[in-house]
Amino acid sequence: MSVRSFEEKQYNTDSLDTHLWKRILGLLRSQKKNLVRLALLNVVIAVFDVLFPYLNKLAVDYFVTAGHGGRELYEFGILFLGGALIQSVCVYYYCRCAGHMEMDTAYELRQNCFRQLQSLSFSYFDVTPIGWLMARMTSDISRLAEILAWSLMDLAWGLSVMIGVTVVMLMTNWRLALLVLAVVPFLAWASNWFQIRILKNYRDVRKINSRITNGFNEGISGAKTTKTLGLEETNFKEFDEETTAMRDASIRSVRLSALFYPVVISLSAFSTAAILVYGGSKVLLGALQFGTLMMFTQYAQQFFEPLRQIASLIAELQMAQASAERVLSLLDTKPAIQDKPEVIQKYGTEFEPKPEHYEPMNGEVEFSHVSFAYGEGEPVLKDFNLHVSSGETIALVGETGSGKSTIVNLLCRFYEPTSGSIRIDGVDYRERSLGWLHSNLGYVLQSPHLFSGTIRENVRFGKLDASDEQIEEACRLVNADDFIRGLEKGYDTDVGEGGNRLSTGQKQLISFARAVIADPKIFVLDEATSSIDTETEQVIQYAIDHVMNNRTSFIIAHRLSTIVNADKILVIRKGIIAESGTHAELMARQGYYYRLYTNQFTERLESELMRPAPRNDESIPRQSKA
Repeated sequence: MSVRSFEEKQYNTDSLDTHLWKRILGLLRSQKKNLVRLALLNVVIAVFDVLFPYLNKLAVDYFVTAGHGGRELYEFGILFLGGALIQSVCVYYYCRCAGHMEMDTAYELRQNCFRQLQSLSFSYFDVTPIGWLMARMTSDISRLAEILAWSLMDLAWGLSVMIGVTVVMLMTNWRLALLVLAVVPFLAWASNWFQIRILKNYRDVRKINSRITNGFNEGISGAKTTKTLGLEETNFKEFDEETTAMRDASIRSVRLSALFYPVVISLSAFSTAAILVYGGSKVLLGALQFGTLMMFTQYAQQFFEPLRQIASLIAELQMAQASAERVLSLLDTKPAIQDKPEVIQKYGTEFEPKPEHYEPMNGEVEFSHVSFAYGEGEPVLKDFNLHVSSGETIALVGETGSGKSTIVNLLCRFYEPTSGSIRIDGVDYRERSLGWLHSNLGYVLQSPHLFSGTIRENVRFGKLDASDEQIEEACRLVNADDFIRGLEKGYDTDVGEGGNRLSTGQKQLISFARAVIADPKIFVLDEATSSIDTETEQVIQYAIDHVMNNRTSFIIAHRLSTIVNADKILVIRKGIIAESGTHAELMARQGYYYRLYTNQFTERLESELMRPAPRNDESIPRQSKA
């Protein structure tokens, strides 16, 4: 397990990024109705917040100081109570609307991010850890949605209250109002000083959190490897370092937020004290009504209440910016493989295809002067040329890193050539859509992946509108029907997470059926028999011989016994074709392929001779014959 292998993009803005926040607020376009409701509710709540101290002033000056009472006092009490009830109802609907907006925003962001992940190319996942993506999809989106729905609305309420209070204070007594407003410049400076440091620490927290999430993921998925290699202590120490670093960065952020809050309280207390000293002297001299002084002390508290909340709001906004930077970096990532606009106009996208415009595929493939490199200075293929007729079976043989998988990955357009072109049926495949190509493609991996669900559901992923009869026919075609019906629930057997309730050979057969059911014109087997036993290999070999008829097929083979019937065998060495021919032709040349096949045959024969003979009461598995 390694939690340091990935370094994400660095963000260096020291303050709230206005351009970024414009984009963040743009995420709320679909929430216009909720935003309008919240804005109106904010105004109503703020109006009542400003109104109540003024009503208190009137009550003190009119009923207490002047001595009025009777019916007017009861009417005033009913009016005050009515205002409080209206404000309470508004607060209820405010919380309801904000809660809806939070959930809807998180839902929409996750939908957009997941859609983006589906469209990104293989090259993105080659360098991006799963843990980093999990952190973006879970904690970062949750944090961002929460702050957009609540903190920004709270900030809008606070500003409304501050503006309302300021207007009333200036209209009532501008000298007392200035005593309240005099501390605002000091608060602005303090806010800027603290936000720079809080943002830096929260960025550190989010980066470390990504590495920790990635460590969790690798720790779980690689648990067996960890135990077999005895790496528990090493992994724990590495993980402990990261969690300690995250704790320290979080504590620094909390300390800054905790320090900012008392600063605001102190300035608020200074302003209130100034009002009491100056206003109190005026009251004693009869130059100011007592109700007005009381109103100003209440307004001072109300004016600084939003400012006190800024202590936590700034921290939350910094967290939101740190989260938003990472979510938006995911959404802004451009797929390395994209169809051209004119191709999209005709064939549609992968999410909105236009299959009625798809041309039928015959399966003729041509690599013309193709070169490819995964990165700078890492060439894999150089001026590679290959012509494959429709229906031919091509086997690719070679040592690890020779370029076999690169050839089929380029064919499938998981990557595109650095130079040169790949033509299918005589047309550069970049002139057709990804959807067109992939709808005609069947791919069986060395390590098959099954999705959680039943066998029937997994096979149906190959053709979403397939009937139960078509699913069972595909399984019979690949010789999987017998073992499936032998399971307790047959086709409705749950395969478990990743197919862990089935053997590797069983998973391979199901993935084979999943590829076959779509009736692809191009079939790719990437070392599909390298991780299975001899008996299952023979079952899959039987399936290969039957399924490959009339399909253009590419087989990457580790076990050479599975490709002896291929129309053409290519020996790939350092990105070029070193040998080419049928099995018989290559054996006759006695070159690299001959030595490789002979060594494998000898090793296999020795293994067979050393295997214990079965006892008389043991049943010998019945093998299918090609």
